[in-house]
Amino acid sequence: MDLSNLKPVKGSTKNKRRIGRGQGSGKGGTSTKGHKGAQSRSGYKRKRGFEGGQMPLFRRVPKFGFKNINRKEYRGVNIDTLQKLADEKKITTINIDVLIENGLASKNDLIKILGRGKLKSKLEVTAHSFSASAISAIEAQAGTVNKI
Repeated sequence: MDLSNLKPVKGSTKNKRRIGRGQGSGKGGTSTKGHKGAQSRSGYKRKRGFEGGQMPLFRRVPKFGFKNINRKEYRGVNIDTLQKLADEKKITTINIDVLIENGLASKNDLIKILGRGKLKSKLEVTAHSFSASAISAIEAQAGTVNKI
């Protein structure tokens, strides 16, 4: 047995229906599309959300609020997480590359250091943004804060 004589198992494949090939085929005339209407026409494509003429759900449900296109989404990293990193990996300088290596952020994230937890070691932290409590906690341990 080799690739040149492989074929499907008997009964596993069927011939394609050939519609619109004359009355003798049994699938001529309207070609199984019924009589008239949009669905029988060539090029017909139903709109997304179309519900047969009934008012679609997206138009029935009220709209409210807005999406601010200028919003900046930050990935929050807390002080207690930085302390854990410092304890386990013996790191004193924490920047974006360190956070990416340890799975706390991805390369396109904007990072904000937040103030939850206690900081016991002196750290040099570099990030895009800091909360006021995080800045005071880092500087209380004689650490430095660098904004990008």
